[in-house]
Amino acid sequence: MAKKSKKQQAGGTPATVALTAAGVEFTVHSYDHDPAHPSYGEEAAEAMGVSPDRVFKTLVADVDGTLTVAVVPVAGQLDLKALAAATGGKRATMADPTLAERTTGYVRGGISPLGQRKKLPTVLDDSATSHPTICVSAGRRGLEVELSPETLQKLTGAVLAPVGRPA
Repeated sequence: MAKKSKKQQAGGTPATVALTAAGVEFTVHSYDHDPAHPSYGEEAAEAMGVSPDRVFKTLVADVDGTLTVAVVPVAGQLDLKALAAATGGKRATMADPTLAERTTGYVRGGISPLGQRKKLPTVLDDSATSHPTICVSAGRRGLEVELSPETLQKLTGAVLAPVGRPA
């Protein structure tokens, strides 16, 4: 379990502060972010030497007027119809990036499903449960947090559903 002093917590991201406060096991992975890389998630997988099916991206969508977080493998894409169905909605579209940043408190490419400014409904792709641990953004580009899918689901209140599809 990552142990941090109060001084280190103050310098962490809202995601790592939330994890520390929850007292759960997690590992922080840091790498040098390359702004020229075409995919934040694939860059993270490559930099950490982790299979892309264990690295999950956090996407913000609009489901019938409600901002909703989808956490899907970086190796695939978000299935918007499946996301709408998983939340009991009719239609989902990708949220405006500026609105997503303002609502979550994170920048695009660094949006974490944890420690968001406003807690949003969250759906975690059910493929996450096939791994003992997965990696998600820790709240900024070049910083990932590794934790169990069960811990992520519990802390975010996520619904498990098949919302990812192959790229």
